[in-house]
Amino acid sequence: MTTLSDLVRQIEACRVCAAHLPHEPRPVVWVHPDVRILIAGQAPGRRVHETGIPWNDPSGDRLRAWMGLDRAAFYERHMIGVAAMGFCFPGTVNGADLPPRRECAPLWRPRLLPLLRKVRLTLLVGGVAQKYHLGAAMKGSLSETVRAWRDYPETVMPLPHPSWRNSGWLKRNPWFEAELAPELRRRVGEALAG
Repeated sequence: MTTLSDLVRQIEACRVCAAHLPHEPRPVVWVHPDVRILIAGQAPGRRVHETGIPWNDPSGDRLRAWMGLDRAAFYERHMIGVAAMGFCFPGTVNGADLPPRRECAPLWRPRLLPLLRKVRLTLLVGGVAQKYHLGAAMKGSLSETVRAWRDYPETVMPLPHPSWRNSGWLKRNPWFEAELAPELRRRVGEALAG
């Protein structure tokens, strides 16, 4: 049986998509056997690709604010795990990040997720993560899925991407900050307690 550390080494060495990326692959995965919260996002952005540190950008600042965590608490490797749907930065088109490569999730997630046995809360950041994890339970759109957060188990929380590009969405959906964000902070606190 493969251990988590062995699997992480395999992921970090992965070059399956190398021919399709505009740069050298740099898979970013941040997991520990004891993680209690797993963040399933889309794929690393350029700054994360450059530093190798997940959510090390303005989107990460906003996500941490939603979660009610400072940087030190967020980067407690034994508490918070990050395993995006794609582990490598996929590049950009017209200033926007491309979606994660399709090869990544089917190749790695079925082997990775069962090794994260202590996860109490999974944050599904963006439509790609929601589709993968929720399947048929996902609503017609990301907005509908996030709005229906109460319909999902307490161990799962669908979120929009915290990118500055979604600032307009947040303004049009004030219920997110008023209702979902406080519940997210509560669930994060519970997952990290004890």
